[in-house]
Amino acid sequence: MEDLNDIEDDGHSLTKRVMDAVLDAVEAGDAGLVDDLLNPLHAADIADLLEQIDSRDRRALLILWRGGMDGEILSELEESLREEVIQSLAPLELADAVRDMESDDVVDLVEDLDHAQQEAVLDALGINDRIAVEQALSYPEDSAGRLMQVEVVRSPNHWSVGETIDYLRSHDDLPEQFYHVILVDPRMKPTGYVTLGRLLGAPRATKLADLSEESFRTFRYDQDEGDVAYAFNQYHLISAPVVDGDDRLVGVITIDDAMIVLDDEHEEDILRLAGVGEGSLTDRVIETTRQRFPWLAVNLVTAILASLVISLFEDVIAGFVALAVLMPIVASMGGNAGTQSLTVAVRAIATRDLTGANVWRVIRREVFVGCVNGTIFAVTMGVVGMVWFGSPMLGVVIGLAMVINMVVAGLAGTVIPIGLEKLGVDPALASGAFVTTVTDVVGFFAFLSLAALMLL
Repeated sequence: MEDLNDIEDDGHSLTKRVMDAVLDAVEAGDAGLVDDLLNPLHAADIADLLEQIDSRDRRALLILWRGGMDGEILSELEESLREEVIQSLAPLELADAVRDMESDDVVDLVEDLDHAQQEAVLDALGINDRIAVEQALSYPEDSAGRLMQVEVVRSPNHWSVGETIDYLRSHDDLPEQFYHVILVDPRMKPTGYVTLGRLLGAPRATKLADLSEESFRTFRYDQDEGDVAYAFNQYHLISAPVVDGDDRLVGVITIDDAMIVLDDEHEEDILRLAGVGEGSLTDRVIETTRQRFPWLAVNLVTAILASLVISLFEDVIAGFVALAVLMPIVASMGGNAGTQSLTVAVRAIATRDLTGANVWRVIRREVFVGCVNGTIFAVTMGVVGMVWFGSPMLGVVIGLAMVINMVVAGLAGTVIPIGLEKLGVDPALASGAFVTTVTDVVGFFAFLSLAALMLL
């Protein structure tokens, strides 16, 4: 086993040497060394370590590292692994882990747990914290109410800078991190906010209302968290108040939580484009199989459909065997072109850059790009087909088929996700199968029908 001093050069980050040293300490049952190795690490690095080791080593590590787990590490873990870790913690350990967490982090921690685990976490909280978390859990899933924290720094909108600073200094229960002082009227309705920088830089007699930021906006508790994250990114917000149905202040959303939502949505889109759902490296075999099976089944159906198209031209293929060699090229090029257009369209829909105002311009552009690329590769494949098989007409056939399929691919890769989005279907989840089907069927049909007309 490496001496602790031998790995100090790795600093406080998770490196292979640190991970190997932790696993060696676990295997040796050395709880003290485990503490010494893990305590300097950032919570995110400890979460990464727990996610990367196998379940047997993870259980052994958690047994040795009694009392080391805290709420920040739990909040960094993937959801599926978080449940496993919580189950392994003793009630007192769990209480210590969640006691100092902000309310929004506790909500994020418990909202995906089963009822028994939720109760275990809630029982570890103080009465006021428990009420705040239960109130947040009563809001709709994926809403601003679930995303917000109830710890808010607010002041009456008629206060001065001096009054506000004196108030803040006299309270020791302020949130661990905050960016604005929210101004409220006598009915607790937010009217503006002031950044800490402007607050500290202004004379004491300055009224807070005179320092209020122009970027001020509020979100209703039931507003979709995706809309909230989009607004934070679009308008460069740092934090924003959340209001109830009567426009009264109930919490605040900060940029770190909004960006997590944005990152999660982008990651979800990427995974869905590949047809793997929301899987992670820590999922069990049966769970991963269940997530991927439906889209593999859909792919099988579309492959059968493409094969049926090929079967319509059995005589053509039998009469000109070179067609069987070149068919996959046409379909593959169309599929890749369709995927390129599809990826751009899905991303633009997710970021709301693709709207009714520019949809036709985008469609025309993708079709034109398909036409240009198709023509270039048609000339290339026409020459290849002529040289390879000694048939100029075969070169013409594959060239024309290439142009047709790549134009259709650009059109399908844009129109299909737009159409699905209009129908309320997630375009990232369902578009891939439809685009692949279109490019395969059109590619095979165009190539083989042109061959039937021009070669036989």
